[in-house]
Amino acid sequence: MPHISLRQIRIFDSVARYKSHTRAAEKLYMTQPAVSMQMKQLEENLGIELFERQGRSLSLSHSGRKLREYSNHIINAFDSMIDFADKVKGCHTGHLTISVATTANHFTTRILSAFSEKYPDITISLDVTNRQSILRQLDNFEPDMVIMGEPPKGHGLLSEQFMANPLVIIAPPNHPLLTSKKPLTIKHLDGEKFVVREKGSGTRECIERHFKQSGICCATTLEMTSNEAIKHAVSAGFGLGIVSLHTIELELKNRHLSILDVAGFPLERHWHLVTRQGKAISPVAEAFRNFLLEKAEQYVSQK
Repeated sequence: MPHISLRQIRIFDSVARYKSHTRAAEKLYMTQPAVSMQMKQLEENLGIELFERQGRSLSLSHSGRKLREYSNHIINAFDSMIDFADKVKGCHTGHLTISVATTANHFTTRILSAFSEKYPDITISLDVTNRQSILRQLDNFEPDMVIMGEPPKGHGLLSEQFMANPLVIIAPPNHPLLTSKKPLTIKHLDGEKFVVREKGSGTRECIERHFKQSGICCATTLEMTSNEAIKHAVSAGFGLGIVSLHTIELELKNRHLSILDVAGFPLERHWHLVTRQGKAISPVAEAFRNFLLEKAEQYVSQK
């Protein structure tokens, strides 16, 4: 196999364009003998004559004309590759894979939409799923980044808090506790029925831990696999619920749900940006991280 360098291909293209070793040398900031030597080596390596020489004038041979078609493709492809790499370094293009806990979907889509407006040539894959699925994906090094509640310890994960995640108690608008004239304490919740997330949910673990520390017992009427289901069940009167404040903006506005003002609530948790330790972070993922840390709170209702 002949050894041909990209440098030789560029020199050949320049000689073919200007039909002169001297003119090509001037354009390439080389000496004329250096250009002549490179073309001689190229012809020897290929085993074909590339130029027809008539005195000082050069013209491409039949084989040379055909070879120039290939050289143009090679040069254009190489330049396009470098342009692509420069764009990726500048975060103008690329692919971002994000997995998001269902409770974070409400604001994440807004953030991703704004990020996409800033970087329109970046494609985004978004998976909205539960905690167990997210942890499995992280174990397999699948997503670039994950948005979730507090991740478990000891899974080889790197996380950073980027925004508060207040948990509030929701009730149907006609719930008796909403009419209480006394300030509500956690003791008023003793014996109340609750609609809760499935076992293994980070939100459920936080709530059960808080109730246990407060010494109260709450009955579970329904277990649901999503916040949307909890909101519908609470609105229908199945019991109280505890959800992220960031997930009930529309329901509060339409008065389908109300927030119980109970001492000790909201429970203060945080949203975390999580990556798998050892996974390479692309420039696109780093750009999203910076965007999220700077802009997240602009796209979240704090009501």
